[in-house]
Amino acid sequence: MYVGDMAEKFGDRDAIVIDAHRESATYTQLDERSNQVARLCRRLGLDVGDGIAILLENSVEFFEVWWGAFRSGLYVTPVNWHLTTAEVTYLLEDSGARIVFFSTGLRHIVEPLLAAQPNLLGIQVGGSAGEGGRGVLAYEDLMANEPTTRIDAEVMGGTMFYSSGTTGRPKGIKAPLSGGPPNDGTSVMRITAVNFGAEESMRFLNTGPLYHAAPALWSAGMQTVGATVVAMGRFDAAASLALLDDEQITTSQWVPTMFRRLLRLPEGVRASYRGEAHKTAWHAAAPCPIELKRAMLDWWGPIINEYYSGSEGGGTIITGPEWLEHPGSVGQHWSGGITHVLDAETFEELPPRKEGLIYFDVLPNYRFAYHNDPGKTEQSYHGDLMTLGDIGFVDEVGYLYLTDRRSDTIVSGGVNIYPREIEEVLLSHPAVHDVAVFGIPDEEFGERVLACVQAPSGVPWDAEVERELDAYCRQNLAGFKCPREYRSVEEMPRDPNGKLYKRRLRDPYWEGHASRVI
Repeated sequence: MYVGDMAEKFGDRDAIVIDAHRESATYTQLDERSNQVARLCRRLGLDVGDGIAILLENSVEFFEVWWGAFRSGLYVTPVNWHLTTAEVTYLLEDSGARIVFFSTGLRHIVEPLLAAQPNLLGIQVGGSAGEGGRGVLAYEDLMANEPTTRIDAEVMGGTMFYSSGTTGRPKGIKAPLSGGPPNDGTSVMRITAVNFGAEESMRFLNTGPLYHAAPALWSAGMQTVGATVVAMGRFDAAASLALLDDEQITTSQWVPTMFRRLLRLPEGVRASYRGEAHKTAWHAAAPCPIELKRAMLDWWGPIINEYYSGSEGGGTIITGPEWLEHPGSVGQHWSGGITHVLDAETFEELPPRKEGLIYFDVLPNYRFAYHNDPGKTEQSYHGDLMTLGDIGFVDEVGYLYLTDRRSDTIVSGGVNIYPREIEEVLLSHPAVHDVAVFGIPDEEFGERVLACVQAPSGVPWDAEVERELDAYCRQNLAGFKCPREYRSVEEMPRDPNGKLYKRRLRDPYWEGHASRVI
């Protein structure tokens, strides 16, 4: 049920392998090292309900820290290491993290924020403490002094991933701790493992960065049953194809952009894939275009399953054979329940094939709240139902189809991007009077970021202004958030009260598309 139980049962089995055995740890090793992390956090004064942040690349140490927190009742916030110092500073301040575990290669991000947050402790993984600046401790030095046995009264911790920044800044998704031991079966990792049929015999290929919810929860979920997780340090299409065979992978996870890159590999590379052990491939995070899904099914066969959910909960599942009968669907409710489609105004349940706002039952023991944002939390619930803000319909037998988003969220390459955050940055530039940021279709990434800009009266618009705005965004935002295109508009479509009709700008780009979420 958790890494401690698995160490007793499968001590010498690999729990985690990074790439082709560049790094690895058995269940016994992961158990002992995570015990040391748990003891370290307690010795540094952290108690049940406190939080830590992880700013680490895919590594064995990521799982050591993750499980150390989960067996000592702490909240874990994985942080995207592509973010700027200002963006990371906001996440750490908002989450209230007491410790940030970071790698040597990311100390340039951490040093400035530690100087500004005297109550935040930095623990550097790799290198010496002195390299990390003021207030930094060395991970290995600290671990060497900690026993490898369990702490007294282990308590299940929790996650606080950040998402849903449609009202400006991203918001932490936080559910109450169970208060029980780490093997009480209530963790979101365990829910993931149960819903997706994880088994101890599996060898799971994680292709994504562990700062995202799905890669982290799937990988940790696999470790709750004793499976082996093979995690790529960074995604590479040819390397992932080789790992499927070389590591005898049985189960894997992808996003549609990865499928497209696999299909673009030279024919000789694609032909080398045997897939003898590969029984199931899952994909999610972004809608998959129908022609892309068909091409993958033609190549790999009907082993490709899809699911739809979010860090807040959900969702649905559809197998390969089911999808061939219901192309374009994201499936039926994953636990046999009901996918609710409600009128966004009256909250009445809508009949089949009628578009509305999609709602799900709240996950057991996971009634989340958006950290420090009760208003947004309230908007996400209707009684015991919650919504991710997507619009769609179900057919007569309960298969769900996504057609649009109520929110302005952009999903590019499986990553959520929130326009309001980008708009606020652009509005602080003197060449911008008004701005609207939204997603437009992109063949490789599904969507790309476009900024429509209204310049101040009398200010000319030219290529030099576009370059200046792009440089300004890159100074203040992570690269993946920056607009890929800029368009000049004479006047934003706003009503007399100031309401922006963003769809008047966005909809022409989506003409000819059956869905506005692909």
